[in-house]
Order: sequence, then C-alpha cells, then structure tokens
Amino acid sequence: MLVSDFDFDLPEALIALRPASPRESAKLLVVRPQPEGEEGVLADFTVGDLPSLLQPGDALVFNDTRVIPARLFGVRRRDESEVRVEAILHRRLAPDRWTAFARPGKRLKVGDRILFGDRQATSTGDNACALTTLVADVVEKGEGGELTLAFELSGVDLDLAVAGVGEMPLPPYIAAKRAEDEQDRTDYQTVYAREDGSVAAPTAGLHFTPGLLAAIAERGVSSHFVTLHVGAGTFLPVKTDVVAEHRMHPEFGVVSPETAAALNAVRSAGGRIVCVGTTSLRLLESAATEDGVIHPFADETAIFITPGYRFRAADVLMTNFHLPKSTLFMLVSAFAGQATMKAAYAHAIETGYRFYSYGDSSLLFRAA
Repeated sequence: MLVSDFDFDLPEALIALRPASPRESAKLLVVRPQPEGEEGVLADFTVGDLPSLLQPGDALVFNDTRVIPARLFGVRRRDESEVRVEAILHRRLAPDRWTAFARPGKRLKVGDRILFGDRQATSTGDNACALTTLVADVVEKGEGGELTLAFELSGVDLDLAVAGVGEMPLPPYIAAKRAEDEQDRTDYQTVYAREDGSVAAPTAGLHFTPGLLAAIAERGVSSHFVTLHVGAGTFLPVKTDVVAEHRMHPEFGVVSPETAAALNAVRSAGGRIVCVGTTSLRLLESAATEDGVIHPFADETAIFITPGYRFRAADVLMTNFHLPKSTLFMLVSAFAGQATMKAAYAHAIETGYRFYSYGDSSLLFRAA
C-alpha cells in the first residue's frame, strides 16, 4: 500500500479552531460498513444522541490520560550566541528525563544547556524560582531529530515546573492559526482525565460531559478506563511513500487487571466493546491475544494498524475526523473499510463536518 492511497482534499475552512459548545452538540456521523465493494450506510446524528445508538450491556472504553502543558519555550546559550528554542516533550524516560521534539533541532547539540520559561530569568541564568524557569541539558540526539533532555529538577518538582512554564501543546494545524490561551487548558482536556502524562489529548473524549456520561449509564452501558499517554509523534506526518516502511513512536499504556477482566466479561455476555478514540483502541489491541482475550498490560506500544489488520478487541470506534495520509486515517480505513471511509469522509466534507482535534466525531462499526 502507498501512503497516497489515503489522501483526500480537505477545505481549510473545515479545520476546527474551537470545540463545539456544549461539547455534546458536536455532529456525529454513524458509519455502518456493508459487504466488500459496497459503500457503507451513513447517518447524521449529534454526540448527544450516543446513548440511543448503544445497547444495554455494551461497554465504553475511555483513555483517562491527562494532557500536561508540554510545550516549552526558552533559549540556548553557547559562547556568545543565543538561540530561541521551542520544545514539545514527547516521552518520559526517567524522573528527570524526557525525549522532546525541538525547533530549531539542527542547531542544538549534545552538551547544550537550554533555559526554559521566564524570558528575563533565562537571560540572566537565574533559576531561583522553579515555577518560572526550568533548566535542561541536551544529553542525546536521535536520528529522527528527537532530543533527550536531562532536567535539573526531578519527579514532582519537575512536574510542577513544567506546569508553571509550559503551554498546552495544541496540534500544529491549530497553533499555526492562533495562539494557545487559558480556555484551551479546559477545552483540550477530557472531563475524566486523571493520569498526567500526555502531550496530546485523546480527542474523541473531548465531546463528553458529566450529563452525557450519566445518560450513558442510565442506558445500561458501562464505562471503563485505560491509560495511554499520547506522545507528540501523533502530530508527525508520514514521511515514507510506502505504508509498511513507516515506524510509529512508542507510547506507554496501562490496562489494569480489573479493567481487563470486566471487558472480557462484557464480551462473554454478548456486549460490544466501544472504544472512545483511537488511543483506547490501539491500547486494547496491544493488550489482546489472537483469541480476543484482553490481558493486563503495562508497557510501551508502537502498534501500527493498517488495512488488512485483524481486530481482536474492538467492536465499535468513536473517533474524530483525521488528517489526509495520516496513520489514524489508515487505522479507521482498516476498521470500517477503505472504500467506506473514503465515502464517509466525502460525505463529511460535503455536509460541513468540522475536522481534527476540536472538530466533530464519528461512530464506526467494524467491517466484517
């Protein structure tokens, strides 16, 4: 397969810069695949209609990761020169170490010191206040341009400092059009987020409110939580021409023994597993064996799902609308069928659905 097989034209006006308000008022495109070679059946709803689209005994699976303000700005000082640096933390390696994507990455070297935070403090090198400045050394540089940063602070102290100096890491297609503001600290976070560690939101979950969650429970649908810390690699474009040559960045995830047992019980009773977001789906598929049994999991996953993949755990997927030629559009094409998803996206574009992180959503039923 070629990456170009997953391309489509998207009008720039359909890229959402703010979420729907209230959250559950966003559009929801229901996609039911048909036999191979036929287009799927499409129906327009809103996210608030979700309880009526589910069946008692179904199980929703949410990713409860919490987005941290992982976008850092600072300066690198070397000899008499000073370079402004923007870094997005990607994956935590140790209490004091993160990998990061940085700009301008080519001008940074191992041994460089970067002072993040308050501009006046970074110019003087004063680190008296950990909540306004943060110091890190470049200790490694990867082939793909990733940096490994060793911070002077560690553990909770580092977490507090990042919260103090960092900004929410809005997706590039939003950040290029407007600055991050205080409203994003609420908008770019699910209402059930509780495990700090993501640098990108599990965006399908942004549509849920306490009222919608209560309505789902009243319908007889159970809710379960897993954790996958989403890395900045989710924003990176596929740079190969051949799909199989692309490599995913690893992300850390956890499926507890209790959640695994509960979901297996749902399947045994005839219920469906409904993944809220591709992150929940990728984690469950990583935790499941060929027989469809979900096992406890606490490890990194770099699973790459493309057409031809045999799904083990997920029956239904709720997800937003994704970038052309992205790994996530490949994933939904694998789940509901490539022809079906091309038709679904064409319908979404024609009828004005809003795309990407702050956009509308879809409910996909798995192709046979």
